[in-house]
Amino acid sequence: MSSPPVVLSVNGIEVIYNHVILVLKGVSLQVPERGIVALLGGNGAGKTTTLRAISNLLQGERGEVTKGSIELRGERIENLTPADLVKRGVVQVMEGRHCFAHLTIEENLLTGSYTRSDKGEIAANLEKVYTYFPRLKTRRGSQAAYTSGGEQQMCAIGRALMANPSMVLLDEPSMGLAPQIVEEVFNIVKDLNQKEHVTFLLAEQNTHMALRYADFGYIMESGRIVMDGAANDLANNEDVKEFYLGMGGGERKSFKDVKSYKRRKRWLA
Repeated sequence: MSSPPVVLSVNGIEVIYNHVILVLKGVSLQVPERGIVALLGGNGAGKTTTLRAISNLLQGERGEVTKGSIELRGERIENLTPADLVKRGVVQVMEGRHCFAHLTIEENLLTGSYTRSDKGEIAANLEKVYTYFPRLKTRRGSQAAYTSGGEQQMCAIGRALMANPSMVLLDEPSMGLAPQIVEEVFNIVKDLNQKEHVTFLLAEQNTHMALRYADFGYIMESGRIVMDGAANDLANNEDVKEFYLGMGGGERKSFKDVKSYKRRKRWLA
């Protein structure tokens, strides 16, 4: 059985902020068509910067890709605007949700369709979002500021879906949410992947949850990919269990302390 085609390829990118601070140091990863890929690591590992490099949202923070390349279906996209990427089917859901507090849930959702013009398709998409997020339909007339964190996260994902994307970059979807809501959000992500064929690249600190739902994972530390593999293999790896799943009794704090495994130093390739 042949492997699915690669939809996104990040090839040895470096990212510098303010022309001085090197944040990403040769990051490479691939996302297959209709896959769920998890980008894992602690706070400050470089996950959000990687997503922003892909969606070209670095300029607002005085960041830039200085080396390497990013390809969408074989075409380089580093110089495209975020709006151009949305039109090509790539949408990012930002960390922290960033719903428009003064707008209703439905008004927030409709802002996600700004690149589309067919009112019939937009209305159909809105109903589809409500099918996946029935709680949003109940709260459709409520201002986002007066909804729960879970509802705002659902709204942020639903808003991204209003652009009819083929790929969603999902940044820290579990942050600040109760475990039950996190489970609900990840189940919806899985449904969207299987039923609507949406490809996901998700950055997440909740390694246990991400590896339950992802097909493949990359682990980041200090701006580098230090390990990758099938989600099930990573979940059963002893070092991953110790450092990221809280199942070890040792005092090691970083993969840098592990001498037993060989890193794939793509940044030197």
